[in-house]
Amino acid sequence: MSTATAASPSKFKISNFHLWMLFLATLMLFGVVAGALVFINGLQVTNLSDLVPWGLWITIDLSSIALSAGAFLLCAAVYLLGLKKYQPVARTATYIGLIGYSMAVLCLMIDIGRPDRFWHALVYWNPHSLLWEVTMCVTLYFSVLTLEAMPILGSADFMKIRWPGLSQRLQGVHKLAPILAVAGLGFSMLHQSSLGAVYGILKAKPIWYSPGLSVLFMASAIVGGPALTVLASMVASKISPRAKVKDELLENVTKFIAWALVGYLYFRFWDALSVTYTYMPGRNEGLAMLTKNSLSFNFWVGEIFLGGVVPLIILHSRLRERDALRMLALLLIVGGIVAYRWDTNLVGQLVVLSYIPQSITARYTNYFPSLIEFMAGAGIVAYGMAMFTLGVRYLNIVNHDAPLHDEVHEEEPAPSLAPATGD
Repeated sequence: MSTATAASPSKFKISNFHLWMLFLATLMLFGVVAGALVFINGLQVTNLSDLVPWGLWITIDLSSIALSAGAFLLCAAVYLLGLKKYQPVARTATYIGLIGYSMAVLCLMIDIGRPDRFWHALVYWNPHSLLWEVTMCVTLYFSVLTLEAMPILGSADFMKIRWPGLSQRLQGVHKLAPILAVAGLGFSMLHQSSLGAVYGILKAKPIWYSPGLSVLFMASAIVGGPALTVLASMVASKISPRAKVKDELLENVTKFIAWALVGYLYFRFWDALSVTYTYMPGRNEGLAMLTKNSLSFNFWVGEIFLGGVVPLIILHSRLRERDALRMLALLLIVGGIVAYRWDTNLVGQLVVLSYIPQSITARYTNYFPSLIEFMAGAGIVAYGMAMFTLGVRYLNIVNHDAPLHDEVHEEEPAPSLAPATGD
């Protein structure tokens, strides 16, 4: 009898990755339950009302779209300006953009109350409506992002091994990259600015009624999108050995963010302070609410100080050479953009004008999200984090050492079937 013993199969070990995905899956389950309750019972289970119809979900929608702007900016830099060395960063931004827009679609599906009618805007056109234009831009740009993300899926190792033919076809979509970059630039710029215009044309809400909101929404997206892309890349490189970054590329993008932040803060102060030039019922009360009352802490601390001044100091000094401080600055910028979208969304709804003959009186309402809204919102955010985590682990979306798509030959060697080492 041989003394050699058969090798026992390796036991499954729970890693930090599994715990993290379990946590996100739990939040997503809560989100599914909340969404089901909304679909069954309607929006009456929320704290939304006729006075405040746009709440937490719309803020998540606006924020996820703003933070997806890195896709059109970096793709334009790579394929229209010829800055090919930034293609790995554009790859990450494209994937984040696809996630962000899918999060926005999920928010809208819950918020509109009748998700079964989402297709009406695509069939029954109303070209006089900015909301219709936004809907069309979301649909078209989401389609562009899907096409731009196909080479990412096609270049994954599991696709090359299991479906090599499909992998080649998906990677072949990259030939359309310049055309998609032009289309994406147009649709995204229209969409980002039109979101601000949706608020800016509402004359019944004087604090919103301004052409400057289109500029501000665009400026905030130009800052927030690349900031999230660089932040996500740096965090992934610190946590996962599968993520590899070139600090030179991220440093250069960070310099752009630093100067774009200056422009955004200038427009933000100008938009707010110009309100004080004259008095208009509802507009001045809205500014007072933003700067002195219920939204003041979020405005001064969240938006201006933490979201603007602190990152400005870090990114315009040698402090940004420290990875921890650079990531902190980028995180604060992302948080500041979310705070800006929250403040802008609510300030026009919390001030209600009472139109009495010969007297226009400003009155106030309040809003705080219900548990159902928090659950659904947390589920959507968890979905975004889960998709990015899976992208880092299985799609190599943060890998600056990978060859550029333009350098990949069709007759490349098949990847090894041996299991990968690492986390």
